Amino acid sequence: MPIITVPLENDLFAFVEEEIREGNAETKTQVIRQALRRLREERAFNRLREAESDIREGRLIQGDLRALIDKLPE
Repeated sequence: MPIITVPLENDLFAFVEEEIREGNAETKTQVIRQALRRLREERAFNRLREAESDIREGRLIQGDLRALIDKLPE
């Protein structure tokens, strides 16, 4: 498993420690992993909301999916 070292501002470091103190996580690593998972979920949710908005507003692309993918820039 890759390891990343990230310097944190004092307020973020205090938040990590608070999460552990409050029992929301057992380790600093858990806090960071939870935060990254939450960010990933939030971004996926936002993409879904944008897609729903596109559907409601009629901004759709129709056609053969493979042909459309071939037309996308790399």
